[in-house]
Amino acid sequence: MSPNSMPPHAPSALNQEAIARLVRDFYGDVLKDELLGPVFRAEIGEHWDAHLQRMVDFWCTVMLGSKCFRGNLVHRHMQLRGVTPAHFNAWIQLWTQHTQHRFDSASTYKLRRVAHDIGRQLFSSYFNGREHQAPANPPGPSVHKHADGGRKAS
Repeated sequence: MSPNSMPPHAPSALNQEAIARLVRDFYGDVLKDELLGPVFRAEIGEHWDAHLQRMVDFWCTVMLGSKCFRGNLVHRHMQLRGVTPAHFNAWIQLWTQHTQHRFDSASTYKLRRVAHDIGRQLFSSYFNGREHQAPANPPGPSVHKHADGGRKAS
């Protein structure tokens, strides 16, 4: 994580502005990454503002229930060429760094869980039947299933 993108000491409130900051900081570092940068620059080109807004819309839909994102993540990502298992690991490691200490623990866990779930789905779509290891589960509280079928983070 670059020094300019370090989160404040106290966790931010989870709102659209904080999500926009997270997305902007994260993708700023994605562009600088030796492995991820070339793939993203080749695909997005000069359309970074539109991509960032789309990612803010996605994460606001997931985290805030805004319902402003519409799209098919798997279909869109399957159009990318040159993606390897290393790209998935680099992306999730960078996401983990950027979500560290930024929000309360429940929000951080959900941001990471959703990212890992999407990563596993995309990984499976790319490499189904091949000998590769999918991204690991997100670090964070363990999730236990209750007798009533609900889930509780601990």
